Amino acid sequence: MKSYLHYSPFWLKALFPKYHWRIETKEKVLYLTFDDGPIPEVTEFVLDTLNSYQALATFFCIGDNVNRHPHIYKKLLNSFHRIGNHTYNHLNGWKSDPETYIENFHQCNETLQIKTNLFRPPHGRLTRQQANQLPTDTKVIMWDVLSGDFDNNLGNEKCLRKSIEHTKRGSIVVFHDSLKAKENLYYTLPRYLDHFSSLGYRFETLPY
Repeated sequence: MKSYLHYSPFWLKALFPKYHWRIETKEKVLYLTFDDGPIPEVTEFVLDTLNSYQALATFFCIGDNVNRHPHIYKKLLNSFHRIGNHTYNHLNGWKSDPETYIENFHQCNETLQIKTNLFRPPHGRLTRQQANQLPTDTKVIMWDVLSGDFDNNLGNEKCLRKSIEHTKRGSIVVFHDSLKAKENLYYTLPRYLDHFSSLGYRFETLPY
């Protein structure tokens, strides 16, 4: 049974006001983010698709995948996209003690080989104790729109429709460059980009 929402409700944002859910703007700009890569073929598809629409995005990388696929990660480093931390082993903060979680966060940062202050906790799950132990300049990036591309029972047309339905100016939108999301992602991403490009939107990296 589905256990997620395609959007982040106001009460959830109010509970965690220090996290970043959406960028307040009057401009037609969207902030696409991609979690769980880099993955051969899938991440490359995303890069090629974004390039065809002159779209920029932010990639939240898993450290272990960076080590497994350095040639794909190098393509990210050589692009104009931004990179964020997604822990080394995709840890669920609600199931991890603070010490282990923070060590995993730092291990990912070391693996990324660049300085980034962007962090997205896997599954959006992070305890207050863990959050308090992050470096003080860390920006915890949540989302305004969850595409649901990881849900194989969703169907690609519904994935696209829900993603478009909940998107508004300044939305931080989550997609996944993962094998699990591949089918929905391949269908949804180009159509999503085409839809909002036709409405005059542009796609930028997170401005933090």
